[in-house]
Amino acid sequence: MKHKPLVGELSAEFFGTMILILFGVGVVAQVVTGGGTGAEGVSGDWNSIAWAWGLAVTLGVYVAARLSGAHLNPAVTVALAAFKGFEWRKVAPYSLAQLAGAFVAALIVRVTYADQIAKIDPGHTKATQGIFSTSPAEGVTVATAFLDQIVGTAILVFVIFALTTAANNGPLANLGPVTVGLTVVAIGLAFGSNAGYAINPARDLGPRLASWITGYGDAFYSANGDQLYFWVPIVAPVIGGLIGGALFKYAIEAFLPDEDALPKADAPVGDTNT
Repeated sequence: MKHKPLVGELSAEFFGTMILILFGVGVVAQVVTGGGTGAEGVSGDWNSIAWAWGLAVTLGVYVAARLSGAHLNPAVTVALAAFKGFEWRKVAPYSLAQLAGAFVAALIVRVTYADQIAKIDPGHTKATQGIFSTSPAEGVTVATAFLDQIVGTAILVFVIFALTTAANNGPLANLGPVTVGLTVVAIGLAFGSNAGYAINPARDLGPRLASWITGYGDAFYSANGDQLYFWVPIVAPVIGGLIGGALFKYAIEAFLPDEDALPKADAPVGDTNT
């Protein structure tokens, strides 16, 4: 049986992103509904959130890397198309698959944690909206949150390009997912407090839609006010990804040796030509 390459790639992006969100949104649900201590003594805090998101990225990349390159993020897909030769015709299908995976995963978390959410927030208000989507912290303006998302995503894409460019002597392919996951942990620990470090349009919009259709009427607004916020984690990460990709391409990759002259090896995570 001959497989259809694009169908397989989209399936990989869907399920890779689904794994990412199951663990990522799941850990936030545990911490929020447990009030920081969790059920039956299970503890949870910002460190557990940051590390679980990093592990979520690692596992999602392992799921999808061989078939699709494991973008799992529309901002990464756009940056790869702009600077790494990924086909522009695949950008929209990849992004939709990522969004769908994030949406389905968030629905699963929403149903699984429905009882605990209803116990602490029966009105499904902004008090627990942060389980599913990001928002500026108290006192943080939308403008600052927008800048924060640009910076965080630029770092993410810059490092991903560094890790997956063969001429840059990155980690071996089977360690690529681990290093990408650690990058996300580092971003969460260093740049998480302003706006929740979405750094991924699918990660934010998919769960936001899932929460909206399941009772969160204010899902598209910021949790610290009445400003329409949903567009920030969509637009800013794409801009940040392009900035990070451009910085690596013109400040680092331009000075690296030609990859064609390097010994052949297994394609690293992020290679979209596998």
